[in-house]
Amino acid sequence: MTSRLILLLLAMTVSVAEAQEDQMIFNHFKAERLEYEGNENLSLFKWDVQNWIGNDKHKLWLKTEGDYVSEQNIFGRADLQLLYSRNISTFWDFQIGARRAFEPERTYDAVMGFQGLAPYFIEVESAIFITDNGNVLGRLGLGYELLLTQRLILQPRIEVNVAASDIGNRGVKAGVTEFETGVRLRYEIEREFAPYLGFDYVEEESLLEHHHSVRFVVGMRVWY
Repeated sequence: MTSRLILLLLAMTVSVAEAQEDQMIFNHFKAERLEYEGNENLSLFKWDVQNWIGNDKHKLWLKTEGDYVSEQNIFGRADLQLLYSRNISTFWDFQIGARRAFEPERTYDAVMGFQGLAPYFIEVESAIFITDNGNVLGRLGLGYELLLTQRLILQPRIEVNVAASDIGNRGVKAGVTEFETGVRLRYEIEREFAPYLGFDYVEEESLLEHHHSVRFVVGMRVWY
């Protein structure tokens, strides 16, 4: 009888501990990209910063990314997303919320997407944006980390932005509006701080013009 009581008490203790652990609130900040990009015709600064607060199942995310052209003192693209994230399976979260675009136009969009880790450790971040006029845009980012040593890491990445239809007031053309691929070689001085070098190939398509360029990249990755 005594042994059964002890086992029952142990089981109850473990269950309570697990429940408390599930309810613990954590915070994670990551500046995936703080970088300078340039070539003989272009010079700009880019950022891709995320912060979440929550537990294993439920999180509140803040995401912002964009670029700034210092020579012309203008932002090429800048936005801020506020998202609720729900874990739906191992390594995968469903996200829904809103985006505030600051440049090239000040607009609000609804956001829905998935973020997680695909087979072969490919990092996936996807989103669908629905404008206040019902236009649909999409973004897909893929990344992979190849460990050359414990501190030296090669990271290829791809990002594709698409639009379902022309959006005249934003200068957006239906189809692929931006395609960006590149590679970064970073050295982790500390796990939380890593400078990197690399290059990007970028194609941009709008209603008015088409651009493509190869850019040198230097920057840092910070998280805590």
